[in-house]
Amino acid sequence: MSWDDYFAEDAGAAEAEGRGKKRNVTVGWTVRFAQGNAIWGAPKSFSRSDPKATSAKSIQVCPAAIDFDRRHYVIPCPVDLTLAFARDAQGRLQLTDADGEASQMRPQGRANLFQLQPQNEWRHPERPILQFTAPYVFVADEPCYVVQSPPYLHWFPEQRPGLAMGGRFPIHIWPRPLAWAFEWYDLSKPLVLKRGDPWFYVHFETENPSAHVRLVEQEMTGELEKYLDSIIDVSNYVNKTYGLFGEAQRIRPDRLLKPKG
Repeated sequence: MSWDDYFAEDAGAAEAEGRGKKRNVTVGWTVRFAQGNAIWGAPKSFSRSDPKATSAKSIQVCPAAIDFDRRHYVIPCPVDLTLAFARDAQGRLQLTDADGEASQMRPQGRANLFQLQPQNEWRHPERPILQFTAPYVFVADEPCYVVQSPPYLHWFPEQRPGLAMGGRFPIHIWPRPLAWAFEWYDLSKPLVLKRGDPWFYVHFETENPSAHVRLVEQEMTGELEKYLDSIIDVSNYVNKTYGLFGEAQRIRPDRLLKPKG
């Protein structure tokens, strides 16, 4: 085995397995949304459509690059939507649906999907933050963190006018639904979202750095539903929700993962 292969596949694995850390970890995914579940596409393994490598030194066959890519899952955008900012007669910023009468979404659908955060919650007074519903729930029965990130492995001809925010939390303790937050830098440009385009990525961190994650569709069991009810929206009542992990672990059922089928 070459050093490159060892680095990509087995670095740290023997040591981690010696401590009883698994080589394969199963993670369940599901969607928790009151209505319209059909718009939320399944996470897909990231893949490239590059031409076949013509050199043994090509990036397409680099073990480190391959290992990095294959750990990402793509969450597809659920809607076609163009948003823009305009100023009213008093000079106040107003978020608008730039597609107007041609929009594929009704006002109620937009209200259910996203909200503009209050200005005192922005990171910068001139950079509005939008928060979209992204009701994907990931759950594991062994230590595992989900990492949410922008779709930086894809190239978009039309760049978004700001930054999508990332996040990381333990899904074996806190399997809450995700959200997609966007910090708008250039208010002169619209935010164009297209259904099916890469919306964001997720990947997973486990105790064994070489572990492979098997992502399966999760059944929404009564136990998972009840546990989700106990942790969702707690940020409306307290700050620093990470401080609640100990209590969450205390009330967590022994098993939450149950693949469909």
